[in-house]
Amino acid sequence: MSYCAIAPGHPFHGPYHEREYGFPVSDESALFERLVLEINQAGLSWLTILTKRENFRAAYDNFTVDRVARYGLRERKRLLADAGIIRNRLKIEAAITNAKKLQEIRASHGSFAQWLDRHHPLTKPEWIKLFKRTFAFTGGEITGEFLISTGYLPGAHRESCPIYDQIAALRPPWMRASADSHPEAQS
Repeated sequence: MSYCAIAPGHPFHGPYHEREYGFPVSDESALFERLVLEINQAGLSWLTILTKRENFRAAYDNFTVDRVARYGLRERKRLLADAGIIRNRLKIEAAITNAKKLQEIRASHGSFAQWLDRHHPLTKPEWIKLFKRTFAFTGGEITGEFLISTGYLPGAHRESCPIYDQIAALRPPWMRASADSHPEAQS
């Protein structure tokens, strides 16, 4: 069953499906949040992550990259003791490591969004290889869902879903790439 069939009307899935999933994202904190949440979802349900989302925001300083990149032993201990988030040492370390990596990406490309745009379009296997080389704790599912959720890969919504047209009007990266490779589709 598709997300478009189960999400509408649900108190957590519904708002995410209708306002975020598949919509283009360029804000650094929002992209970082989505990456951290996808990493934390590994082995768990997306509902678990959505219900803890506000706790994650509080625990990770609203996903401010520079703050998270400076986390030391005290912050690591605090996160490991925080029952409001996923208390997994590897996932916590990945968030901090990836914040530092995003600082490097900002220095070399201007922003995380510009780095993503610079590499777009890639196939899903190419994206997975790039993310595994670049970030900690990113495999196929995490990378794929991150890219689908932020508009870099298709698949967030069925074409019959009313949200699909809202996203199409915003021309997410995957649609721009498709139109660029098929100029007749632009007319």
